[in-house]
Amino acid sequence: MSASLNKVLLIGNLTRDPELRYIPSVHAVTSFTIAVNRTYIDQNKEKQEEASFIRVITWGKRAEVCNQYLRKGSAVFVEGRLQTRSWQAQDGSKRTTMEVI
Repeated sequence: MSASLNKVLLIGNLTRDPELRYIPSVHAVTSFTIAVNRTYIDQNKEKQEEASFIRVITWGKRAEVCNQYLRKGSAVFVEGRLQTRSWQAQDGSKRTTMEVI
């Protein structure tokens, strides 16, 4: 038996307001992107900053609460799991993204 764990903990700020939608089965879904910053010292001993932009998806009541209370710039703590999703773009190319659910 092989054990595995898929858990993500992130602290960041929303890059835009959340987007709420309802799927046909009447479930609320909210998506938003957070920026997670990292500060480090480069080889020239200069302070550098880089940001990672991570898409977050919430479902059900949590999705409605996120849409109600979060806005662009809001600081958030996100706990979830990573999920990969693939689709075919309009130009025919295959696209893949990783999201936190």
